Amino acid sequence: MLHALFLNCTLKASREPSNTEALIRDVIAYWKQEDVTSEIVRIVDHQVAFGVTEDEGNGDEWPVIFEKVKRADIVVIGTPLWLGEKSSVATQVIERLYGGSGLTNDLGQAIYYNKVGGVIVTGNEDGAKHASASILYGLSHIGFTIPPNVDAYWVGEAGPGPSYIEAGRNNDFTKRHAQFLAANLYHFAKMLNEHPIPAEGNVME
Repeated sequence: MLHALFLNCTLKASREPSNTEALIRDVIAYWKQEDVTSEIVRIVDHQVAFGVTEDEGNGDEWPVIFEKVKRADIVVIGTPLWLGEKSSVATQVIERLYGGSGLTNDLGQAIYYNKVGGVIVTGNEDGAKHASASILYGLSHIGFTIPPNVDAYWVGEAGPGPSYIEAGRNNDFTKRHAQFLAANLYHFAKMLNEHPIPAEGNVME
């Protein structure tokens, strides 16, 4: 079984509906017939400290989430857009992931080797491609494999308007890219599970 972890970087606690989580769940639905288990972690429900290590101490709950990251084959960061940018929570998550990038796997590679990464974005107006580029570069830089077309997003019209839950679920473009994301993450995760990246040439000293 492959395991997918979705880090939902909404600014809303779990008592409030999240448009980002709605698109996450629509992606998960594509795996109903595949050997994939999925878990969603809403970051703001946890006391995650600022910092660039794997454990900042003093009640930091990131280490529990980080253990989930280490066990996952697929890691997807979901973020809303604010002023055309990924959320501050998504930035914090990238920083905390970077904090663990000096750790290694059993072969001496960066700990994120043989994991695949993707991004899900929702919001009004523009910024989805900018946010996706930032997140996918961050994941690639620390060792995740980034398959093609693993940025699924929905944005509404300029100005205040309906959300993804209200208006986006029937958008053909978003549905098609959600399917691309699900299919390509699954394919590459399965491929790396069966044929891991060899250690030669990329062992951390």
